Amino acid sequence: MSTFHLLIDGHLQASDQSDVVINPATELEVGRAPRASATQVDQAVEAAHQAFHRWASQPEVRQQALLGAAAAIRQHADALARLITQEQGRPLHFTQGEVAGAAATFEHYAGFAAPSDVVLQQDEQKRVSIERRPFGVVAAITPWNVPIILLVLKIAPALKAGNTVVAKPSEYTPLSTLYLGEILKDVFPPGVLNVIAGDGQVGARLASHPLVQKVTFTGSVATGKKLYASAAQDVKRLTLELGGNDAAIVLDDANVDAIAEKIFWGAFWNSGQVCFAIKRLYVHEAVFQPLLDALVKRAQKTRVGDGQLPGTELGPLTNKAQFERVISLVEDARRHGATIHSGGAALPGPGYFYPPTLVTGIGAGVALVDEEQFGPVLPLIPFRDEQEAVRQANDSPFGLGASVWTANPERGLALVRQLQAGLAWVNQHGDIHPGAPKGGYKSSGLGYEGGLRGYDEFSELQVVNAALV
Repeated sequence: MSTFHLLIDGHLQASDQSDVVINPATELEVGRAPRASATQVDQAVEAAHQAFHRWASQPEVRQQALLGAAAAIRQHADALARLITQEQGRPLHFTQGEVAGAAATFEHYAGFAAPSDVVLQQDEQKRVSIERRPFGVVAAITPWNVPIILLVLKIAPALKAGNTVVAKPSEYTPLSTLYLGEILKDVFPPGVLNVIAGDGQVGARLASHPLVQKVTFTGSVATGKKLYASAAQDVKRLTLELGGNDAAIVLDDANVDAIAEKIFWGAFWNSGQVCFAIKRLYVHEAVFQPLLDALVKRAQKTRVGDGQLPGTELGPLTNKAQFERVISLVEDARRHGATIHSGGAALPGPGYFYPPTLVTGIGAGVALVDEEQFGPVLPLIPFRDEQEAVRQANDSPFGLGASVWTANPERGLALVRQLQAGLAWVNQHGDIHPGAPKGGYKSSGLGYEGGLRGYDEFSELQVVNAALV
């Protein structure tokens, strides 16, 4: 699989320009992604606009197409998973799970019972109802850390609700999305699903296009703010899932043996490149040293390597910029007096490999604690008073996820409800229920994905008030 194309109006298209995509495990070329020209961006949006009304009027066709998408993904699951591993770095068994989740998401929305109209009044004189209407063209702009499932979590409900879509993946991991477009080319009517690729300028042109009615974006806070400002020009609707700096609080009664493995994966899955990964760990001083020892032991035996090799647990950072940022954050922590207990230096190349790193001796005011590191580095911060831990956890511009770990779930529930986060867990971190909406407080986002609340993000409400006499 070496040639990739844009999908515009049901046709695969080349482009005059392309971008090299690098395998982060080898630093060798995986393939080249065609970069959409300004004309091709406009063509994709126009195609989606032209396809909208017919698509919106055919709920049975939409249902069957979503089921067809699930079947097509399963038919190409192995090749798609391998491509994700090659361009993103995650071990193959994890990317296989991602592809399976994408197929299941299409199936879920095919059978999703869209809410009925709400009738406020129905009598001889008047009928007043609240009804849902699709927006029209939706721009779906996705990140590089989990590229396919995060795309499908946007496009499946958008298509189910009757919208048409133009998707643009990150320039770091575009190939799997372009391949998905090829897989789904004949599943959806022409123009219903379009896939383009390119850098931030391509994304900006797509998001600001006057025919785009809704933008759904997952990525950095900085880019989210730019989209927010751009959307003001014509009051576009937005869903923004932005960064996180998730705090986990371990109470004095926690069973270290029972929680250490869960906390390790809550922090380091996908080499920490997860928006709601644990990024700050506040630990009661009564269990601080035992938990630190358990996490260090687990980190030291972790198998870091090429995700295509059997037995690999953690792959590389996905791109050089993120790799260098992690290196910089750890060096800055050292300058501030941090103690490094595991890892702490890049592994010999090639590849953007950084081992799971546990850090103590720093707190608020150090970038590794205050900012989202998005990498395999976890600062541990001791506390004595749990209300002080809550205060520190909430003292952040982010508010995506948070967790509390304790032998007493009721105690955990009482405490976790004090945390300013859209996702809150007790004795776990990262579990997402398929029926639950996912969104963040403060700078972590705007709007929701998943569940009924997430489905409603892809519809306008229309109040229909009809006099019958």
